[in-house]
Amino acid sequence: MKTADLIDDHAADLTLVHLPFRKFGTRTHFAGQIQTVKCFEDNTEVRAQLETPGRGRVLVIDGGGSTRIALLGDMLAALAIKNGWAGLILNAAIRDSADINTMDTLVFALGTSPVKSAKEGWGKVGTTIGFGGVTFEPGDWVYGDADGVLFSKKKLV
Repeated sequence: MKTADLIDDHAADLTLVHLPFRKFGTRTHFAGQIQTVKCFEDNTEVRAQLETPGRGRVLVIDGGGSTRIALLGDMLAALAIKNGWAGLILNAAIRDSADINTMDTLVFALGTSPVKSAKEGWGKVGTTIGFGGVTFEPGDWVYGDADGVLFSKKKLV
């Protein structure tokens, strides 16, 4: 279901994730439960999560809004696809955007950077995170398409 239709039908249960996201990948939409990662300029925990079965979930990553360092590239995007993640939302930047744009995924990010992230193991998985006017917790739901990203505490469709 399109996010425009969802907000029309379920406005009381949805919140717009209000950030100037850019959209990457060939998928047109996703709907899925959330798994969270909080990290800053280090994608060690992002990789660790993407190495696990996604089971149709969406990985929501709070990178502190940094666009200086990329937290996701083509190799991690391919891992997400292989392991069944429905998509990714990053309060951060990605790299290899031209390659990711050809992949069967949907990624929302603040922008791009060619710079690799640190690999020091900084970050937390499965914690409450907040950005774009929304507080995300594992198990909550997100819906995304070309019009944006919507958040809900419960499954709507």
